[in-house]
Amino acid sequence: MSRIEKLLEYMRTSDKDSFLQHALALEYIKTGNDEEARKLFNEILLREPSYVGSYYHLGKLLERVGDIAKAIRIYERGMEEAKKAGDNHAYNELQAAYDDLAD
Repeated sequence: MSRIEKLLEYMRTSDKDSFLQHALALEYIKTGNDEEARKLFNEILLREPSYVGSYYHLGKLLERVGDIAKAIRIYERGMEEAKKAGDNHAYNELQAAYDDLAD
């Protein structure tokens, strides 16, 4: 059973689990399925905007597919949420990614 299959199995009983969805989105990225990953990240962030880790990975995905303006907005939102949460590590990662694009 692949990692994707295992995560999908776990999600049958916990389909709104942000941790599982985030892990599945990362697996989709590894297999080149950016569209499914994007859907999952968006669903997580709509339901749980404070799930800070997903902003960075969604921003990087958007960068990779050439949607720079949207990636910048995602990094900005992520920085706001990280600041609210007092998560300096996530804030600094998002800030660095943002700075790379905004220059």
